[in-house]
Amino acid sequence: MKILVTGAAGFIGAFTSKQFIEQGHEVVGIDNLNDYYDVALKHGRLEWLNALDGFQFIQVELADRQAVDKVFDEHEFDRVVHLAAQAGVRYSISNPHAYVDSNLIGFVNILEACRHNEIAHLVFASSSSVYGLNTKIPYSTNDRVDHPVSLYAATKKSNELMAHTYAHLYGLPVTGLRFFTVYGPWGRPDMAYFSFTRDILAGKTINVFNHGKMQRDFTYIDDIVEGVTRVTQRIPQGVEGWSPENGDTSRSSAPYKIYNIGNHNSVELGTFIETIENALGKEADKNYMEMQPGDVLATYANVDDLSADVGFAPNTPLADGIGRFVDWYRDFYKV
Repeated sequence: MKILVTGAAGFIGAFTSKQFIEQGHEVVGIDNLNDYYDVALKHGRLEWLNALDGFQFIQVELADRQAVDKVFDEHEFDRVVHLAAQAGVRYSISNPHAYVDSNLIGFVNILEACRHNEIAHLVFASSSSVYGLNTKIPYSTNDRVDHPVSLYAATKKSNELMAHTYAHLYGLPVTGLRFFTVYGPWGRPDMAYFSFTRDILAGKTINVFNHGKMQRDFTYIDDIVEGVTRVTQRIPQGVEGWSPENGDTSRSSAPYKIYNIGNHNSVELGTFIETIENALGKEADKNYMEMQPGDVLATYANVDDLSADVGFAPNTPLADGIGRFVDWYRDFYKV
């Protein structure tokens, strides 16, 4: 197939593009290469993608409707995997307009292009952050997600609503993926595991929010990509007789489905830091702090429907994944 991957220079986008190519597909990757974090990492990912037969990169700003339409006019895509977004919970508090431009305007441009070009399946990235103030864990895709605690989370919830509207009005098959705290080699420097590793190696104090009592479902990049590529092959169907009152809220009478992709294992922040310390062979100097605005106490994915539908659930042990990240970090930064 010929697949469009948005955010192809990003962490998840680059690894997803690579796996599609290795499976024999042709990938057109687009990205705006913004400087939210070190652009050298994005260029580094593109270097190993450009070395693969079957990959083409186009620099595009998703909020530019004409530029997005031009990409669709010049290519006939079988699938679209939309992974581009302005990421980061805390950054959304100080830079809200970046999230509106990328996550809302950019997404409606993708939806419109998919509709007018009769794309057979749109897969898009949502986030575990949509669960917001929910306290029942593990989080299920059948739970209501009406109380986000950051603008980032609100834009991801909005993406799910927008996608459902297009599935209902135009019959566009759409699948949303709620990712849970993705980590691994070539990851994002704004993520805690990355900054902890950098600061511990540099002998700097790390800030530990909520006194280390938060919990996260840390999911290794290879597991995320396996889930994405498998789901892309499974086009959702509307459920006959479905209604919001008596049906699974992750499905619909329209061709629409939402999945969690997480390691279905919640780890306390203190244990997470110990895992990094063990991989580095060095103890961190810790500054314990209060919880930050926009954060949630715990994330924990129920992935029963993912496992049932595509025969896969993430399973990489945290110590293994962190060990691989630390090995990459030492090599990439010559530490």
